[in-house]
Amino acid sequence: MKRKFVIGLSAFALAALISSTATAQSKTEKAVENTGKAIEKGAKAVGKKTAEVASKGVSKIADQTYRGKMAPDGSNVYIDGNNKKYYINKKGEKIYLKSSQIKDRPKN
Repeated sequence: MKRKFVIGLSAFALAALISSTATAQSKTEKAVENTGKAIEKGAKAVGKKTAEVASKGVSKIADQTYRGKMAPDGSNVYIDGNNKKYYINKKGEKIYLKSSQIKDRPKN
């Protein structure tokens, strides 16, 4: 009787050990996946900000700034060599504007 009890108890302990190991691996995999997603999100944000700053720097040097005017989002308006007006969005892309979209910048 004791032998069956010991075998049953050891089988139960072994099953509990295996299931807890599987749970720990699952939690670890989820943590790694969440960390990977957070790193990817941060890398995209840094890349977009870098593109925005670089594009604005190039625009300030190569093109004229339309003084006293602002884009719909409040940023500077630039004039390129073909007399087209544009601004740089949060992703670093040039967004060309119609004359109706350009606003006067409020005076301080």
